[in-house]
Amino acid sequence: MKRLILLAVLFTACTSKDATTLVQAPAATGSAEPFLFTDEAGRVYLSWVEKGDSISSLKYSQWDKGNWTAPVQIASGKNWFVNWADYPMLAINKNQFVAHFLERSSDARLAYTVQLTTSADGKAWNKPMVVHDDGKHAEHGFVSLLPYGANFLVAWLDGRNTVMEGIEDMDGHEGHHGAMSLRAAIINPRGEKLKEWELDNKTCDCCQTIAALTSDGPVVIYRDRSDEELRDISIVRLQQDSVWTKPASIYSDNWKIAGCPVNGPRADAIDNTLAIAWFTAADSQPTVKLIFSTDGGKTFDKPIQINTGATIGRVDVLLLDATTALVSWMEDATLKSMRVERDGSKGKPIQIASTSEARSSGFPQMTKAGDKIVFAWTDTGQELIQTSFVAISSF
Repeated sequence: MKRLILLAVLFTACTSKDATTLVQAPAATGSAEPFLFTDEAGRVYLSWVEKGDSISSLKYSQWDKGNWTAPVQIASGKNWFVNWADYPMLAINKNQFVAHFLERSSDARLAYTVQLTTSADGKAWNKPMVVHDDGKHAEHGFVSLLPYGANFLVAWLDGRNTVMEGIEDMDGHEGHHGAMSLRAAIINPRGEKLKEWELDNKTCDCCQTIAALTSDGPVVIYRDRSDEELRDISIVRLQQDSVWTKPASIYSDNWKIAGCPVNGPRADAIDNTLAIAWFTAADSQPTVKLIFSTDGGKTFDKPIQINTGATIGRVDVLLLDATTALVSWMEDATLKSMRVERDGSKGKPIQIASTSEARSSGFPQMTKAGDKIVFAWTDTGQELIQTSFVAISSF
């Protein structure tokens, strides 16, 4: 039986100039796929997946008075699709909770559904429902969850057009016929779907999506795919008449790659200021970039290069105010973070952790916790989820 850490163990890990407070998450040994979320009241939540011999479980904890609370189980199952890049997540809208996980729909390796579950108190969770209704044995995943009004916006990559009628169970991408698409829906706190749209009929296959809420409404940012195999970052915006804009590139990297790089964008918004971080390897130069918009994603400034060394991406971004962002990224096996101003000025990069370039280390997460920033990642050496707290004033 896997060991469960019931009490967080605190200790300090220092680099030459910067100090971080490392806090072990209350997760069992072997857990992975951490995700962080801060609600509008400033409450911080951490979710993760625990894998047993035959059962996977999605659990979460809340940061409260300097400790992670005892874990709460959201859902569990024997037939989940658990993937290092396509991780479950949690969102809270006032006291209403929603979470998602992926469940296999057939024996095919890449056939799974997006399962949503809701809760009115975070303790008792409702029976999961499938957000998409195509019924295809295809890929569905890379979900974004966003509180929106009294409801939630859900965006996901949808593979219904990638399988051919009658041979949906062909294993792997060799069974693909059409392209992966981007879809979104509005669900209420009971998990009932109110509206659904197709946002883009051809996207990259396996890069994370991200949604953010501007003053003008929700936006969804994702890695697009052209007929020429250019895989740059695009944005769609929901307008007041419930119509989405056509996909628009945030910047033309012109990264041509005949396969998915498994490296999606991240974004954050304050009012109509939008910040987007992403990875590109155009011209064979792996690069992390940050871009600002002051009109909710209609137009963008020039991008700012973030990394100084060799990078593998795996980015995250937070807005501290209308002109200041924090970006995190990985250089080799090191997780770094840095303050960046809209005018291009930068603070000194802070080393958050030494982790691993392996897929099993996942995608590090970052969110705001009062006057601190909390990071989460999978420590592959100890097979544990770690969290680290850094004062905002340190950046």
